[in-house]
Amino acid sequence: MSQDSSLFNRAGKALGWSFASTALGRLSTLAIGIAIARLLGPEEFGTFAVATVALLAVLSFNELGVSLAIVRWPGEPREIAPTVLTISVVSSVLVYIGCFLGAPAFAAAMGEPDATPVVRLLCVSVIIDGLVATPAAMLQREFQQGRKTIVDQCTHWIGSLTSIACAVGGMGAMSLAVGRLTGALVGAVLLIAFVPHAMRFGLRRDKARDLMRFGLPLAGSSIIVFAVNNVDRLLVGATLGPVWLGYYVLAANLAGWPVNIFSQPVRAVAPAALARLQADRPAMRRTFLSTAGLLAAATLPACIALGAAADPLIRLVYGTVWEPAAAVLPWLALVAAARIIFELVYDYFVVLASSRVVLVAQIAWLVALIPALVAGAAIGGLAGAGAAQLAVALLVVLPVYLFELHRSGIAPAALGSRLALPVLGAAAVGAVVAVTSHLITVDLLALAVAGLVGLAGMAALLYRSRHLLGELRTIGAAADTIATSDQGVPEVVRAT
Repeated sequence: MSQDSSLFNRAGKALGWSFASTALGRLSTLAIGIAIARLLGPEEFGTFAVATVALLAVLSFNELGVSLAIVRWPGEPREIAPTVLTISVVSSVLVYIGCFLGAPAFAAAMGEPDATPVVRLLCVSVIIDGLVATPAAMLQREFQQGRKTIVDQCTHWIGSLTSIACAVGGMGAMSLAVGRLTGALVGAVLLIAFVPHAMRFGLRRDKARDLMRFGLPLAGSSIIVFAVNNVDRLLVGATLGPVWLGYYVLAANLAGWPVNIFSQPVRAVAPAALARLQADRPAMRRTFLSTAGLLAAATLPACIALGAAADPLIRLVYGTVWEPAAAVLPWLALVAAARIIFELVYDYFVVLASSRVVLVAQIAWLVALIPALVAGAAIGGLAGAGAAQLAVALLVVLPVYLFELHRSGIAPAALGSRLALPVLGAAAVGAVVAVTSHLITVDLLALAVAGLVGLAGMAALLYRSRHLLGELRTIGAAADTIATSDQGVPEVVRAT
């Protein structure tokens, strides 16, 4: 087997493409976010935020979790692709019907009845998502992130430009829905063109039963994940109204930048890479730990710097009308830092098919989060809601995940040793940025200093963590050696 076809190199190339795609996509998101925020203002932006919560809710379970089976299926994925496609499309259509009928009640509960038509139009994306879930999963399994990059960029830029044009034309919150739907349609056409063989409908009952056994627990878990990720928006919107929800969503979107730029590309590659190591659990554990260390080194300084520079960032980029969002941004940036590690743990247990672990952790998170958010918002408003989320993440979710990782063979001390240096380095970055942002009165200069400090901290941590790349290369080479030695051995022998 050539070096170019090794597991590590294929995953590395896929990660590179995924990172480039996500970074470019986030540039378009930043551009449209700034333009829309200045064109629409907090009230219209809050209306769209209400519709977005509905969309994320239905996307969390619309295809019943079956598409992920393609990524980790031990055999040839084409044998289940027609069944996956059929289940995904049928369930997505049924979900959209429910969404269409329930839109008025949902919008009223969120304090924004005018959001009903926006919800109904935006959620058409659910049907599109169900249609292309299978080809998207096939690209992920085969590490075809180059093609996925083309899809993502066309989706982002066409959707962004359409939204801006509609907003300039006076369409208000509906402009964002039209833009997102337009981008989704373009992306769907490209995915189908890239993986046409994945668009064959069919239904094998035996495969359907296996897929439902795999997918339903994940779909249930995804609903809980959605609730964990969005219950804060639901409570803020229902209690404080769409304007304050607009402030909160703007801060949440900014806090999610490091997650989207660094964590999402890893999540696009890590499950498939870990799945290839299922037969070698020690190698899986080493890969997880090395990935966690590198991910923390790359993301924690960015998260902390972002939160520490909240005031000049909001004022300069979005304008003084959005300044209330700066109060909650530091808390949400810290929560984002924790989520980055939590998401990697989540993916690790998904690959292990430990649906119980994933579900228990998410339920514990949700049960603790709801009362904490209510109390935090009542006491401290937006900032109180952010502080409550951080407290639950550190005091409830982290201990649960550490306990389950220990049961799977990963000691808390082993994970702690990989994360200690990134945490300390990020804390130092945050302290420097907080001081300089307070002392420097020119927002542009304060942000420039914050960016330089954050980049310097990230570069230093990645340099100190460069040995982890060597560990990943060693693991990938060992996996390739095993795969090569298994060639020609009957499947029943390898299974035993």
